[in-house]
Amino acid sequence: MDNNDLNKKFYKISDVAAILGIPASTLRFWEKEFTIIKPRRNAKNIRFYTPNDIETIRKVYYLVKEKGLKLDAAQEQIRRNRANVDKRFEVIERLKGIREELLELDEALSKLE
Repeated sequence: MDNNDLNKKFYKISDVAAILGIPASTLRFWEKEFTIIKPRRNAKNIRFYTPNDIETIRKVYYLVKEKGLKLDAAQEQIRRNRANVDKRFEVIERLKGIREELLELDEALSKLE
């Protein structure tokens, strides 16, 4: 998902959970554990996430779920080497996009045969 896919200014927690494919309870837990996740709240204390918040959560997801780091290790990675984490995340996301395109091309070519 690119930033272009996120066209609203704010998203509720249920929207973010659906976009990322993780439970809302995980988002609430990560919000407590990671100081970099700070959604805005309205007067009724409802969380509102910006597209930047969603990208930050996707980086945490990458470290915890895809890379398999424990929460403490993921926090340490972000704290000590944020730029490297950002670069690796961007590269992996690009590679995933390229892979999807290649799979679509392969599927299209197999239909032509």
